[in-house]
Amino acid sequence: MAATQIIFAGFGGQGILFSGKFLANGALLEDRQVSWLPSYGPEMRGGTANCSVIISDMPIGSPIVADPDVIVVMNNPSFDKYEELLVPGGKAFVDSSLITRQAVRTDIDAYYVPATKLASDNGLDGLANMVLIGNLIRKTGVISWDNAETLVKKIVPAKRQDLIELNLKALDIGYNWEN
Repeated sequence: MAATQIIFAGFGGQGILFSGKFLANGALLEDRQVSWLPSYGPEMRGGTANCSVIISDMPIGSPIVADPDVIVVMNNPSFDKYEELLVPGGKAFVDSSLITRQAVRTDIDAYYVPATKLASDNGLDGLANMVLIGNLIRKTGVISWDNAETLVKKIVPAKRQDLIELNLKALDIGYNWEN
């Protein structure tokens, strides 16, 4: 694999930055080169949030993602903005619980995961981002599924250790979601 460029986007409070950090740390566990560049509006919770992640086997020259291979979107404005930037053959992971339209482009693979509904139905409110990450790992193989538990234990803050099992459950639901 040369490099995979990923954009995560949605509203603040949806775990967008955490999603990028999670994936970036997963690649670090595999001794890969990583860039993680967060961006959010001044409102933070409720404002716009996105982050760019590049995972590579070679050194990364710039953290800027202009032509993403993968997008993970959790609201309509993000899908509207980033779908057009996706490279032909790229993959879009769409929270179909919150996004009301289908992809316009026919040269990409779009995966519609009702992540917010799946999380809510399983008592995992606030973990739709992890449902999407589970599906992304399965469909792209960008990081190894075998490291998921180790990664969750590493990245969940010490004061939130009660969330480890919930995050693992959310990842598993997304990984096993058929779409």
